[in-house]
Amino acid sequence: MRNPPASLLNSVDHALQVAILLQQEGPLRLVDIAHRISIAPSTAHRLLTSLVYREFATQGADRLYRPGPMLRPVEAPDPGAQRLWRVARPRMRRLMELVNETVTLLVPVGTDARFISTVECARTLRVADRTGFVMPLHDTAGGRAILAEKTAEELTDLYRDEDVDGRRLYRDLSRVRAKGFAINDQRTEKGLTALGVAVRSPQGPACGAMALAMPTTRFRADPVQEWVALLKAAAALVEEELATEA
Repeated sequence: MRNPPASLLNSVDHALQVAILLQQEGPLRLVDIAHRISIAPSTAHRLLTSLVYREFATQGADRLYRPGPMLRPVEAPDPGAQRLWRVARPRMRRLMELVNETVTLLVPVGTDARFISTVECARTLRVADRTGFVMPLHDTAGGRAILAEKTAEELTDLYRDEDVDGRRLYRDLSRVRAKGFAINDQRTEKGLTALGVAVRSPQGPACGAMALAMPTTRFRADPVQEWVALLKAAAALVEEELATEA
């Protein structure tokens, strides 16, 4: 039997207990979660709000809480993700300074996109940190930029066991290839629009993607080509440095 450490933070411990409970027994009502962990419903609500934000939990239309994407088993990311993070960070920061919008970096993990870095802009209204979030590749701007690099055979193999409309996905990716970038217009979150481009590894295939993310209220068609050019320039610098280290 393990005794709790003297330095145990109750708030952290309670949040972990909620996550474990959802993973093992969900879906659950808020009052049931509060009762099981012996905390006040108001405390449970605050914990669940944080867990939903960080995608450790989700809440459906039925008001029940379920385990979120972060509690779903995923394949391990490519070992090169750490190197990509290190090389991309200064380029992301410079891009943020040029455009004054949030910049994100993601890597593909199976059919998911895992966000491994975020550089937030300083505006009051901005896209907040997405680091650690896991979303379907085909929903994110960067993820679709990565998928657009794949052949039809690779896509068929990747989505063989997934509930995805293959024809619609192929049509969408054809447009991404033609334009050279992808747009996420409120696919993953209402009020958020993002532009994404792939970052290629020295071996050729895309190892990640970089995206500009902004409130939809600030998105305009006129500067898109300028934004995409800056995105591609940043991605090219990352690719160049990755190649020199290979």
